[in-house]
Amino acid sequence: MKLRAATGADVPALARVAQRSYQFAFAGILEDDVLASRDAEFFAARFAASLEALIVAVDNENPLGFLLMTDGHIDMLFIDPGSTGKGVGSRLLDYAERKGAKSLECFRDNHGARRFYERYGWRLDREYDREFAGRNRSFVFYVKGETAP
Repeated sequence: MKLRAATGADVPALARVAQRSYQFAFAGILEDDVLASRDAEFFAARFAASLEALIVAVDNENPLGFLLMTDGHIDMLFIDPGSTGKGVGSRLLDYAERKGAKSLECFRDNHGARRFYERYGWRLDREYDREFAGRNRSFVFYVKGETAP
């Protein structure tokens, strides 16, 4: 497995990874209509607009997961459900930390993600509610290091 900058040619495959990961990770958190609206087309548009910030983990050029980070904040760290438990997330998180990641947000009820981040030394900074996909939802904000945004 290697990490590299994403290219435009990666966008369709990364959008499919995002869709599968989203549906897997958030099935018990978000409603079916919200999950359905986060399809490959939705993610492809998002990735096309932020391609320069995408890092992809690949095995023989097959995308296993990706990282989207902006100004020290991890916006997305998604692993294809078939690749979980194989070190992909750890490698991407380590990369993010080496590049200055200091904060991230996730759903309060995404217990798997929360255990993962806490295992790597991220600490809970605060819990809060905010609007997401048309409803008020509960989130947590994690920080790493001595200072955070």
